[in-house]
Formats: sequence, structure tokens, C-alpha cells
Amino acid sequence: MSVKAKKHLGQHFLTDESIAQKIADAMTYSGYSKTIEVGPGMGVLTKYLLEKPTETFVIEIDTESVEYLQTHYLNLANNIISKDFLKYDLNEVFKGEQFAIIGNFPYNISSQIVFKALEMRNQVPEFAGMFQKEVAQRICEKKGSKVYGILSVLTQAFYEAEYLFTVPPDVFNPPPKVDSGVLRLTRKENYTLPCDEKLFFQVVKTAFNQRRKTLRNSLKSYAFSDSLKEDVIFDLRPEQLTVDQFIYITQKIAADGV
Repeated sequence: MSVKAKKHLGQHFLTDESIAQKIADAMTYSGYSKTIEVGPGMGVLTKYLLEKPTETFVIEIDTESVEYLQTHYLNLANNIISKDFLKYDLNEVFKGEQFAIIGNFPYNISSQIVFKALEMRNQVPEFAGMFQKEVAQRICEKKGSKVYGILSVLTQAFYEAEYLFTVPPDVFNPPPKVDSGVLRLTRKENYTLPCDEKLFFQVVKTAFNQRRKTLRNSLKSYAFSDSLKEDVIFDLRPEQLTVDQFIYITQKIAADGV
């Protein structure tokens, strides 16, 4: 029995055992006792996670994959969650505990998976997985690059992001049309920002939604005072700013009374 990859779920099953092992080895498994794999498919990565010193859970929306896992991974039986990761309340399982997220992520929801991890950053000290290469690079990119954007800044505000290695299409069934990339996120020791975090998210998204404009123009909806407008930082475009500079701008806008 094998599972047929479903296009509408963005499934590309990894067939290379050595790459599965490398992804499993990407995390430290320290500081938490539980790990959840998103979209395990037929369990090529799962088998290596089960060897690690944490309790492994898997979450899978594809019922055919769930049946396969229940049949072939009997020691996982009580830890298979047949739900949509993006909609499921993970605290039904983790109840406020620390846990890591890992997976060979479906390309069509990979960015949303990162955003969900960011929402749960108080509980997620470590995160690793495979993305479309350009998405993985964007998450890890530093300022000054054309691909540096919302995902880069918001992720790097709370995590150290490392691009680990590239994976070619021919190790998947069916092969995707692009290369894949594996990354690791390690939560920063101090992951609370010295500014209004909700406003920080808004400022970053507003700035990059008009990324060709200077911040003075892209952020004008915040109607800050003339004295603040004179700050030279507002002459820059969003991709020229570090995370710390976005924090600085957020602090200034908040202090300006907006």
C-alpha cells in the first residue's frame, strides 16, 4: 500500500532517506519534550523523528495518509492528529507546553505555517523544515536584498534563521518544478520585543506592501508629526532596514501618540 500524492494538498513525497535523516537531525531536541511533524505523508521523516529524545506527534489532513500511518507506525497510533494544521488548536494536545515544529511542508501553505509558529512563539523554541527554496531563502535573508520582506523581518524578530541546504526535485514523488530548501529557526533568548508587538507587525506589513516607496510615503497612514517625519530613517525603503530599525520606528510611532 502506498499513498497517491494529491495535487490540491500540494503533496510531494520525499523519497530520499538520507535527506529525511538530515532534516530530523537539524534540531537539538533540547528544552522541550514534544515535537509535531506537519504533513507526514507516508512517514519518511517520521521514522527518524521517532528515534529522537522527544515524543513525536504528527498532524495530517489527508485521510489516506492517516490510514497508512496507522497501519505502518503502530507506536505512533495515539499521536496521529487527523486535522488541518492551520485551523487546529494545538493546545488541545500541548496544553501550554513547549514543543517543536518540523516537516516537509506543502508549498501552498508553507508561509502560513511559519506565521502560525510565530503566533505560538511563546511555546515554539525550535522549528525546522523544507520549503520551496525561494521561500526558505526569503525567511533567512538579511536586509538589502530584493527577497527580504515581511516574512524575513517578522521571523527574524523572534528567531535566529539559518538556511541549511538545498534539495533537488528528483528526490520527490512527484517531483516539484523547483528546488527545495531546508531551514532551522531557533528562538532568541529574549524574544519579547521592546515595543508594541501588534503595532510592529502592522508597521512591517504596511511598509512592505509598498516596498518601492520610502517609509515616509508607505507609512503616511500613521500621520506622525512633522518632527518625526524629519528623521532620516524615513528616507529609506523597507528592504534597507534591519529588524532593530523596524523596532525603532515602531517605538517612535507609538511615542508620537498615534
